[in-house]
Amino acid sequence: MDKVDSKEPVVESRDELAGWMEQGCKPPSAWRIGTEHEKFGFLTDTLSPLPYGTERGVRAVMEGLLDYGWKPVFEGENLIALDAPQCCPGSTITLEPGGQFELSGAPLENLHQTCEEVHAHFGQLEDDCKKLGIAFLGLGFSPKWTREQTPIMPKGRYQIMKAYMPKVGNHGLDMMFRSATVQVNLDFASEADMVKKLRVSLALQPVATAIFANSPFADGKPNGYLSYRSQIWLDTDAERTGMLPFAFETGMGFERYVDYVLEVPMYFVYRDGRYHDVSGLSFKDFLAGKLPGFEGARPTFKNWEDHLTTLFPEVRLKRYMEMRGADGGPWRNICALPAFWTGLLYDASGLDAAYDMIRDWSAIEREELRRGVPKTALKTPFRGGTVQDLAKQALEISRSGLKARRCIDQKGADETHFLNNLDGIVQTGQTPADVLLAKYHGEWNGDIDRVFEDRAY
Repeated sequence: MDKVDSKEPVVESRDELAGWMEQGCKPPSAWRIGTEHEKFGFLTDTLSPLPYGTERGVRAVMEGLLDYGWKPVFEGENLIALDAPQCCPGSTITLEPGGQFELSGAPLENLHQTCEEVHAHFGQLEDDCKKLGIAFLGLGFSPKWTREQTPIMPKGRYQIMKAYMPKVGNHGLDMMFRSATVQVNLDFASEADMVKKLRVSLALQPVATAIFANSPFADGKPNGYLSYRSQIWLDTDAERTGMLPFAFETGMGFERYVDYVLEVPMYFVYRDGRYHDVSGLSFKDFLAGKLPGFEGARPTFKNWEDHLTTLFPEVRLKRYMEMRGADGGPWRNICALPAFWTGLLYDASGLDAAYDMIRDWSAIEREELRRGVPKTALKTPFRGGTVQDLAKQALEISRSGLKARRCIDQKGADETHFLNNLDGIVQTGQTPADVLLAKYHGEWNGDIDRVFEDRAY
């Protein structure tokens, strides 16, 4: 077996891993906004999920996008991703395990550019899919299809994860094949700035989950939750999920996060052109040259990057930070999510205000919020009030932060208008999921198929 590609630098120590992460520090002038959004593709005549390789399948959609300059990425003979055209470097299109179609957006300077990117993406998909009778669904969880009805995408890492997930939780396969999210990736200036932003975003992630709750259906009926996507993460794999209570302890920094990552069991090692199953084994052993099956070999930084992608906490740290708490949702919420977090974290005064808001919350309170919001969202109790009160406060801070950024578009508008759709949610306490449930029990008369029209892109 090949031990390592000689062109790839080998990791020699834990300190090198911490140094690699610290290289993500950037001055505020270089901070960017990267938005990722997943959606469920379906056939408009049958409302069934898209298979992979048929004339009306996921691969056909991806092949259609090649006409716009996207570059194909293959695993063996299977088209599994698209790299960005020359016009918009930094973005990719990838497939999640159940065929969820994801745009990982380019790192952009402002939210106006994010909105333009989203519009361009859906414009390309509409041109590509209309003739195929394909549309996309903006929800956080598949509303109708069972796990058995959901296709499996032909990516090697997913086969390894599929075999491992049932060993460590009851809902790992539901997470893989039937959930969808919107997330935003944001930068930090220094280790101290990273720690402050990580603490704010972890503490307020349940608030975002509540605001964007949009997954009240499963298997064709209400599932008893407003964000079922968030609920299933509570029983997926405790070793790689959660609220990271250590991040609030004295001594938190890049080294402490590396120590956490090293304790999380591995899924795979990608070497000699394929994925090798090492699920449950230790990256520490890999670092020491003692990984079973790879004795004497040491990891590359690419192996480290791969391992980082297999961790799923509420906020994930790489060389940037990923906010992971929101359900997939309607078009207008795709831009609202990055606006919410950008306003909180990218203005110094806003970040200070958000930190003051959460600084005395206990680990127990943060965990209770995390476990409460999937079911009751904005109505979840907190310190004599509700999460709705927290959401109003956070939204006000975010709007002030966006206003202070003074990013103006060609029409003279700043970035605050991207939050407008959240105002009604936060003021009324009615999440997107509440609205869907009211329609289901009212005008839809229990017909789950109506959601495919209501939440279609």
